[in-house]
Amino acid sequence: MSKGIKNQAIDRNAVRQEVPVDGTTGKPYINTVAAVAIAPSGTGAELSVPVSQAIEVIRQSGLPNETNAMFTNIEGDLDEVLRVVRDATLRLAGQGYRTSVSLKLDIRPGFTGQIHEKQELVDRILAQKE
Repeated sequence: MSKGIKNQAIDRNAVRQEVPVDGTTGKPYINTVAAVAIAPSGTGAELSVPVSQAIEVIRQSGLPNETNAMFTNIEGDLDEVLRVVRDATLRLAGQGYRTSVSLKLDIRPGFTGQIHEKQELVDRILAQKE
């Protein structure tokens, strides 16, 4: 999360949350978790090498991220997340590849740390059923 944003009490069940403001920039901080898959077309059956180039851009961004078998998840302010997705896409498209991007965004103002919190919440709910 950007410097200057203070954690506030949040209600997971509230329809709306207060939108925090970055004390440094004065901009609203719109927390976003993105699931993104970026891959070139027409490069053969194995895509690991070019896909790793896009993931390298994401990892170097400094935003919290994790890669699984299908997507890379990224968390941060909406503008930062979209900039990273654009930069990672341009890593492949800039080499002349036709590039496919699948992107899903969960935009939830007032929340932070959701890249891990969502999994932990589900795990707690499932553990209560045991």
